[in-house]
Amino acid sequence: MYKAVEKAAYGLKRDFGEVENLQVSMKGPADFVSAADHRAEKRLREELERSRPGYGFLLEEGGEVKGSDPEHRWIIDPLDGTTNFLHGIPHFAISVALQKGDEIIAGMIYDVAKDECFWAEKGLGAFLDNRRLRVSGRRRMNECVLACGVPHLGHGDHAAFEKQLHSVMDRCAGVRRMGAASLDLAYVAAGRYDGYWESHINAWDIAAGLLIVTEAGGYVRDINGGTNMLGTGSVVAANDYIQPVLAKTLKKAITD
Repeated sequence: MYKAVEKAAYGLKRDFGEVENLQVSMKGPADFVSAADHRAEKRLREELERSRPGYGFLLEEGGEVKGSDPEHRWIIDPLDGTTNFLHGIPHFAISVALQKGDEIIAGMIYDVAKDECFWAEKGLGAFLDNRRLRVSGRRRMNECVLACGVPHLGHGDHAAFEKQLHSVMDRCAGVRRMGAASLDLAYVAAGRYDGYWESHINAWDIAAGLLIVTEAGGYVRDINGGTNMLGTGSVVAANDYIQPVLAKTLKKAITD
């Protein structure tokens, strides 16, 4: 996984260096970034197919690709934080997860601009490079800094989110929106954020992060307490004390 991510990251670093020049062009950088996204995905797929030729894929750009091994598939987002990348904001990542049956058994999130590699293997813990990760131990909502995803034009339930945000703002020390779901989860695993929530999120954005948080001692469910976050597109992640409190606050905000 690391070899595949390393190759894709090399191309993204080079392409990111070109974005600033494209900001002032008549055409704009959107087509260039789309091409960078596809190039990174191609590199990831080629490298992973070489090492595990029978595994299938769920790709952001390429969709689902069946493999000869029906049990295993890679879930890949070659560029999470595309809007940040597009605007020259150095906060984006490559996310790769390995699924066996219904379980994520390995995950890697590489922050390209900061050269930080978050990774986990089921049952073996979570790490930032070679340092063991542990979620925050805070037990009071009023001390917590939380991350979230914010709906934007044509995406998500704006009215519901506004209710949730208002409810959470009244109870916590701060809310952050950085624009890359994979890194939000990685930061929860590292204890940088005390929790994170988002709805209407794609499987490839969160698959690796779900395992990394869990292996760092965190607790992850959807807003209704279910465990099928990849299917529902809803995720609430924190430590085992804050997560239920945060989920209850979010749910109550949209049901009252």
